[in-house]
Amino acid sequence: MKLVKLKDLKGNEILARPIMTSNYTELLAAGTILKKEYVSKIEMLGIDEVMIEENVGSLKKVLIMREDVKSSFREKVKSVIERHVYSDNKELKELTETADSIITNILDNDEVVERIYDIRERSADIYEHSISVCSIAVLVAAKLRLSKEQMHDIGVASLFHDIGLRYLNFKYCEIDLDALTNKELAEYKKHPVYAFTSLENEPWISKNAKLMILNHHERLDGSGYPMHAKSMEIDSRILEVVDAFDEMICGIGCKRSRVYEAVEYLKAFKGKIFDENVVNTLLDFTAVYPAGSIVLLDTGETAVVERQNKQFPERPVLKIIKDAEGNSLSENKECDLLEVHNICIEKVIM
Repeated sequence: MKLVKLKDLKGNEILARPIMTSNYTELLAAGTILKKEYVSKIEMLGIDEVMIEENVGSLKKVLIMREDVKSSFREKVKSVIERHVYSDNKELKELTETADSIITNILDNDEVVERIYDIRERSADIYEHSISVCSIAVLVAAKLRLSKEQMHDIGVASLFHDIGLRYLNFKYCEIDLDALTNKELAEYKKHPVYAFTSLENEPWISKNAKLMILNHHERLDGSGYPMHAKSMEIDSRILEVVDAFDEMICGIGCKRSRVYEAVEYLKAFKGKIFDENVVNTLLDFTAVYPAGSIVLLDTGETAVVERQNKQFPERPVLKIIKDAEGNSLSENKECDLLEVHNICIEKVIM
């Protein structure tokens, strides 16, 4: 991929990175063909350069799940849950098989727990969010060597944990909870109870999975909800951490954050409100700066993240694309932050 000025576009280029507003609303998705009429509209928004696809050489994105597979699972979850009526759960049982399929899809590769993954911020509904939580939580469970039964329960609980949000009658994506009325906030905090109650008497979902669903917003210091519980099993602690992380990067129940901001949040509160071992395990395989991110270095140069360094997610391999004066380089140069110790990433540009 390469960064180009809008004025240099000829039309029909393929967008390599999504175009987003300052509050992370996605305007054009990655993969969009940039027709001429799109370019003029982009320019009206004050955007003067975009990332387009080209021969990227060593650029390497490592995903937990292929996008087409993830989309297929999302459509399955969406079709089943959208047909669901409170306490009418005949079809929901199908999703236990979906959870097992996701687990199998992830763990089929022998090297799955040895990789660093490019988990990106994005717009998402509760179905895509649930698939993402399921896949990340299963990876954490695998790294912690939990049993197959525990992974199954975590997978099932992940797919159902936010089903209670469907009973709310106000917007819960890209919101500031502090901006809700007292009545709305109280209602929002009931969504784990709604989910738990709707599944409480179902024999096909384990007691442990039901408790995970009820507890997914609890915190170690008792500051969570709905029960202000402090003592939870490892399964619940995994779901708490993963759900909080993915909510931040996709904007469920909060304003959307960058991946590195969510990482810093987990670091700040590990051992306080989140299980320290779970947080450390999640961050071990999460790329702080996903492949394709455009970053500003403390040298003033601009770079694109090429690939990750195994076991060092904060020190990726970069390709410098602009010098400190903002001039595009005729020949991009590679910079491995694991080998160059006096250069740091200052901030993410896009």
